[in-house]
This record gives sequence, structure tokens and C-alpha cells, in this order.
Amino acid sequence: MTATTKVLTAHVSLQLAEKVDQLALQLDRSRGWIIKQALSAWVAQEEERDKLTREALADVDIGCVIEHHDVHVWAASLGTDEPLPVPR
Repeated sequence: MTATTKVLTAHVSLQLAEKVDQLALQLDRSRGWIIKQALSAWVAQEEERDKLTREALADVDIGCVIEHHDVHVWAASLGTDEPLPVPR
């Protein structure tokens, strides 16, 4: 069974291309392998960011929020002799 693939093309700066080539040499991997790893990690990061954003918006919809003032007061207490507990 062979995997179905698709070629993607992107223009990158010479500096970035050189860094990719250096990593490929250091890791004894192909340029394509490096790019697939990077792209896979970026896609996973963006999917996680989207999931967390949707969860946060759902919390806002049900009123599960912390007032800005409470966060500001807590943040101002950090680094003092008596920092406040995290607002809930």
C-alpha cells in the first residue's frame, strides 16, 4: 500500500532555506523530511490553538469569565511580599 501524497511549493528566503539545509545535514535527514516535520508541527499547533479558542469562547458564552479588574489586581500583586491567589 502506498501513501497518497501531494507536492506543495513555497518560496522561502535564502536564509531560511540555508537553515533547513544545515539542519538536514546535522540530522542526516532530507530537506523534505525537515519540512514535513516542521509543517506537521505547525498544523498541530494551529489545530490546538483553534481548539483552545473555541473552548474559551464557549466559556464566555456561559459566563465563565474573570473580570479584567480582578486579573489586573492579581497581576500587580505578583513579585510583592504577599502575592494574591489566582482569581477564579
